Amino acid sequence: MDQLALHIGNGIIDGPVSLVFAALAALAFAVCVIRGRRDLDDRLAPMAGLVAAFVFAVQMLNFPVLPGVSGHLLGGALAAMLVGPWVGALCVSVVLVVQGLVFADGGVTAIGLNVTNMALVGTAAAYALIAVLLRVLPRTPTGLAITAFAASVVSVVVASQAFVAQYWLGGTTELHSYSLGAIAATMAGTHTLIGIGEGLIAATTVVTVARSRPDLVYALRRLPRAAPVPTTGGVA
Repeated sequence: MDQLALHIGNGIIDGPVSLVFAALAALAFAVCVIRGRRDLDDRLAPMAGLVAAFVFAVQMLNFPVLPGVSGHLLGGALAAMLVGPWVGALCVSVVLVVQGLVFADGGVTAIGLNVTNMALVGTAAAYALIAVLLRVLPRTPTGLAITAFAASVVSVVVASQAFVAQYWLGGTTELHSYSLGAIAATMAGTHTLIGIGEGLIAATTVVTVARSRPDLVYALRRLPRAAPVPTTGGVA
């Protein structure tokens, strides 16, 4: 099962499915560019560069988690919290394209698959949970840490299951005697462990930034707080 790494290589998913996801990723990338340009300002632009560099560094660290299974950190949740879903997805996408074309980390024919899983699905899942948690949790260091941690775990696991769906649609590599359910379970279990590690890093980073410069945390600036519960008064 050495193919069960979240970076998909050439030939693991067949050509037609790879082309479909390449087109989907290109379309989504264009949408992110349009929406992200609305968010870019003097604070977000330099932060986006730092986030992309950080994601690039952590994604280059591939490590074994279970026998024959490798994985790496994604950075989608951290990017979503610091620079938002649109710019965050762009940061992760650019990193994945550079890794595939320059460092052969992930197949060239699988760039659309990898961008869909890690940049689009992973970041979207993370931000959806962030938007919910920051409406119910206090916006304190503890609340931010919980949010970043939970979003990271969910982001990584959901991205891993997106790969399982792609393998179901067009997998070409025979993974021994493992059923699709076994592949999904292995990917989920492995990437839960990866997500926990990523969550600790993301929580520490976000809290550190928020304590010194809360205005640089996109999620704190742009997400609305929960509406206060109205109080009712009676006439004695």
